[in-house]
Amino acid sequence: MADDDDEKDPKPLIKWALLIGLFFALLAFSQLLTTGEKAAPKSYSEFKALVGAGRVESVTFEGARIHGMLRDGAATTPFSSYLPPTGDPDLLATLEARGVEVRSEPADDGTSWLVSLLPWLLIFGVWYFLWFRMSGSMMGGMGRGGVGDILRGRTEPVKKAKIPKIRFADVAGQENAKAEVSELLEFLRDAERYQKLGAEVPHGILLQGPPGTGKTMLARALAGEAGVPFFHMSASEFIEMFVGVGASRVRNLFDAAKKAQPSIVFIDELDSVGRVRGAGLGGGHDEREQTLNQILAEMDGFEGHEAVVVLAATNRPDVLDPALLRPGRFDRHVTLELPDLAGREAILKVHTRNVPLADGVDLHKVATGTPGFSGADLKNLVNEAAMAAARESLTRVEARHFDAMRDRIIMGAVRTLAIHEDERHRLAVHESGHTAVAYFLPLADPLHKVTIIPRGRSLGSTHQLPEIERHTLPEEYLKERLAVILGGRAAEQVFLGSVSSGADEDIRMATQIARSMVGRWGMSEEVGPVDVRESESHPFLGREMAQPRSFSEATAALADKAVKRYLVEAEAQAVELLKQNEPKVARLIADLEERETLDRNEIAVCLGPKEVAAGSRKAPKPVSESGKTSESGKVPEEKDGA
Repeated sequence: MADDDDEKDPKPLIKWALLIGLFFALLAFSQLLTTGEKAAPKSYSEFKALVGAGRVESVTFEGARIHGMLRDGAATTPFSSYLPPTGDPDLLATLEARGVEVRSEPADDGTSWLVSLLPWLLIFGVWYFLWFRMSGSMMGGMGRGGVGDILRGRTEPVKKAKIPKIRFADVAGQENAKAEVSELLEFLRDAERYQKLGAEVPHGILLQGPPGTGKTMLARALAGEAGVPFFHMSASEFIEMFVGVGASRVRNLFDAAKKAQPSIVFIDELDSVGRVRGAGLGGGHDEREQTLNQILAEMDGFEGHEAVVVLAATNRPDVLDPALLRPGRFDRHVTLELPDLAGREAILKVHTRNVPLADGVDLHKVATGTPGFSGADLKNLVNEAAMAAARESLTRVEARHFDAMRDRIIMGAVRTLAIHEDERHRLAVHESGHTAVAYFLPLADPLHKVTIIPRGRSLGSTHQLPEIERHTLPEEYLKERLAVILGGRAAEQVFLGSVSSGADEDIRMATQIARSMVGRWGMSEEVGPVDVRESESHPFLGREMAQPRSFSEATAALADKAVKRYLVEAEAQAVELLKQNEPKVARLIADLEERETLDRNEIAVCLGPKEVAAGSRKAPKPVSESGKTSESGKVPEEKDGA
């Protein structure tokens, strides 16, 4: 639909008038080039008399038209005439007798002027295309909101806001976040009741958390629950090549929200424009910082009577400018964490409402097998399982589809590789080492299955599923975790007498955990409760603004020594445990090599009753500050690149 401004703006008419005038000017110029000097018209009788007088120098016939040159003393002048309708059979003989040069050309059909004009039209068309291409692409576009519109004094209209259909019941697994955000419902529904008492609800709420936890959905649910318009824009949409475009769009967005109040403005990916100022390549005058300044000014410009709530989402709250987080702006922070076991089960119930499930599908079991999955991951899992069932032409989704798609999401699709027999045996030894150490250690997470089928980038893997989700990680648990990770390398030493490059990822993971135990959590006696982690440079502040290392080289050497001690002791523990149960582990290796995949029951049949290694402790229950058993967090499962 055309904008009203287009009908009132005379500039497009002027532009087209100039184009039409230029076209006719080119046409006249072409005609002038075609006709050259103006020829004097002569009657046929005059022409015959001039031929008889010997004044005609040359003649050109174009159908019935005659034109040529007359002698006028020392000069020549052009003339033109026409043959009579009946023709003149004696004319040609008379011209030859008088020595007149005779030429003959085809009759003009009226298109000669167009042919002469074509080169000019081509040049004009190329120029017109390049001019509009440059003004449209390089200057931000000739569409709405581009520089072309800004130069015409017109700004981009805000998309029409709608009331979302999503409700809080559609957002599962984030009960704490919903409780914090739902406080705004009464204000949005009856803002006058708060204003009469002089109360102002926070206008800025920052939703922060890992990707896929439902920040955008929670904002939509708040607007849908309150029944108010929802203005949604990604922060990256504000940014353009030229300074001023983003600030103009921010003004339009907030003006539209104020007119539609009560309303909600949601800015997604706030860190795109809200990073610390002064760190950009353009100093303090680049487009991103001008846009940020406009957002700050708009939030300061809210009056007490304006029922507009601004929500923003980010995955990186640590890089935001402090001015965004001060009171009066985004001073209330709502954190959305990865869902726990109960949250994952609730999310699965929401996403399987319209999915027919087989009788054997236990969503609690599916949730147990997906620690660390976000809401988006769980939605993807349900969709992949439904697609797998549809590919088999089934009418219901079965439990095996969830299990297979879980493995595919975590590790990738099954690969077809021609693995040599010796390499396959080493792979079975490696994975059996992980499995056996995890089986016999009391604090290790329970086993789910082990496989030597290549998936994604790994050739095999050992899966562990925690019975409890931990808030804190005890030192004893971490030590046994190191032993499990290095169990594959230890098994290669015990059963093959050598190690391979298959422990590459294991060594990296183990070193990372051991360095955290020493440098972050103060579990080393040599170093003590001292933060000796490496300096973490800010991704947007540059090297010159990064925090320098606050410990000496001697302390760094002690930390490296402590890290090595943890790793060596863990590997020695794994070697000792494998030697104590060598016959059982050998049976596990043989069965795994034969069947390729073993579940927890088949693993238990191979390894038999557990024989706890000397010095191992009974598993303690992680306790929170309130004294209740805690649940949360993801305990990583083994993914080997062997």
